[in-house]
Amino acid sequence: MTVLGHPRSWSCQWLPLLMLLLSTSHEPRVEGVTHYKAGDPVILYVNKVGPYHNPQETYHYYQLPVCCPEKIRHKSLSLGEVLDGDRMAESLYEIRFRENVEKRILCHMQLSSAQVEQLRQAIEELYYFEFVVDDLPLRGFVGYMEESGFLPHSHKIGLWTHLDFHLEFHGDRIIFANVSVRDVKPHSLDGLRPDEYLGLTHTYSVHWSETSVEHRSDRRRGDDGGFFPRTLEIHWLSIINSMVLVFLLVGFVAVILMRVLRNDLARYNLDEETTSASSSDDFDQGDNGWKIIHTDVFRFPPYRGLLCAVLGVGAQFLALGTGIIVMALLGMFNVHHHGAINSAAILLYALTCCISGYVSSHFYRQIGGERWVWNIILTTSLFSVPFFLTWSVVNSVHWANGSTQALPATTILLLLTVWLLVGFPLTVIGGIFGKNSANSFDAPCRTKNIAREIPPQPWYKSTLIHMTVGGFLPFSAISVELYYIFATVWGREQYTLYGILFFVFAILLSVGACISIALTYFQLSGEDYRWWWRSVLSVGSTGLFIFLYSVFYYARRSNMSGPVQTVEFFGYSLLTGYIFFLMLGTISFFSSLKFIRYIYVNLKMD
Repeated sequence: MTVLGHPRSWSCQWLPLLMLLLSTSHEPRVEGVTHYKAGDPVILYVNKVGPYHNPQETYHYYQLPVCCPEKIRHKSLSLGEVLDGDRMAESLYEIRFRENVEKRILCHMQLSSAQVEQLRQAIEELYYFEFVVDDLPLRGFVGYMEESGFLPHSHKIGLWTHLDFHLEFHGDRIIFANVSVRDVKPHSLDGLRPDEYLGLTHTYSVHWSETSVEHRSDRRRGDDGGFFPRTLEIHWLSIINSMVLVFLLVGFVAVILMRVLRNDLARYNLDEETTSASSSDDFDQGDNGWKIIHTDVFRFPPYRGLLCAVLGVGAQFLALGTGIIVMALLGMFNVHHHGAINSAAILLYALTCCISGYVSSHFYRQIGGERWVWNIILTTSLFSVPFFLTWSVVNSVHWANGSTQALPATTILLLLTVWLLVGFPLTVIGGIFGKNSANSFDAPCRTKNIAREIPPQPWYKSTLIHMTVGGFLPFSAISVELYYIFATVWGREQYTLYGILFFVFAILLSVGACISIALTYFQLSGEDYRWWWRSVLSVGSTGLFIFLYSVFYYARRSNMSGPVQTVEFFGYSLLTGYIFFLMLGTISFFSSLKFIRYIYVNLKMD
């Protein structure tokens, strides 16, 4: 339940495009950039508040009935900070370097019953606040809630009206900052009559202490004030489960290639050598299985333009996902900030659009496509249109509820400019190179004009069964790891095991390729040559299993609630499943194509 109203009009400055792009990496805070002298003012910015269990639902601190200056002065932010929901503004706290303060009055307030109820609801939903001093975050809960006993049951709500700021310095630099309410008694918000006003006096204290630690990274490595959970532990169960599945599938495919196919090829090629007078028609009448459909297996599928667009966008996301994981491994951006990953992903997405244009146009021309311009438009719209529609709904919900996650108009114009000036032109350029470099489709078998009739297939060779098997096995290889990824993206955990993530990502692609080859072989053995779209759907259905897991995670593994968090979670989870469909469908298709080329190029035919 949202307890905050509509946001004030934000005075967000329009920064030059180049400067914002340079700031998209949202690099870790530079240590020691601000040097102070004794008595110098230290500005404390108030930032945001929100439910502890809803990380993507944040509001500006001044939307609560708190001490607020008459004129709010906002701080200029980078793109990564805006995407992370930051909206910093100067506070009324007066802090000076190395000067202690004992219980100074911040402001006096008279709260109406409606304002008190607003605070009560925020405290019941475990609202926390975030301040920033010298680029160091300070976090704490807005109030205190206590429930005790069953009979009689007590429900107490209290507001923290005094904050203790603890700051550590080394020389002329601030190394660490924290805020606490230890030994502070909350002000009760219970028992207020509807027509009664509540008088409050907000106070604060500041305590400075010198530390021998010279760098912030050393001080913060094991101490975040204990507010958010620390890094995740290595989860060997997921790794062992994935490795066992990979070995089983690789061994299974190896058995197919080394024994079944070798026996089939040896038997057929021996018959060809000993019976030189036999014709292809005689072969068709005396044999069956995958060999009999050699004149149809390379027949181009329907909706070839859409197929090529799927392959192009899937190849782009394969490169994008690999690039982000490698960047995280190399420490090229601050992985502890969601805004850092968001801004880096946006820039990488725009830069990798040339891959989707090249792969789509190249393969489209190979399989005889003529409507090249339409193929490029379809390729560039295949993901951007669903993403824009989903984002529009999510952003509208944030805006209607006054959340700081709603992007300002200038940021929206900036992102559209990046796509129009970088993403779309690179797609066209990649498409031109792909079209011009494409050769004819290299099919080892000649395709007849008249298609062979496909015999009735048993139920276990249907598309639905193949999608179930082909989607469940890759999903099972990453199911344990998915929990930790979801806990990082939609929770408060910090994921730092990027080497393991890269390993699991490689396992996912390997399992997808192996199961695609196995399912394609079973399909061709039933004399069904419609493998083109089937190979994409079979392993691409892993995206559906990931979305179903997101439903389970929301209901059973998380404490998220409310319309804002729910709409964002399911909207972007649906997009995530769609991305995995594109990626794994692409891997599946090209693995099956490589496998089919291999078995038919070794088939001797007149």
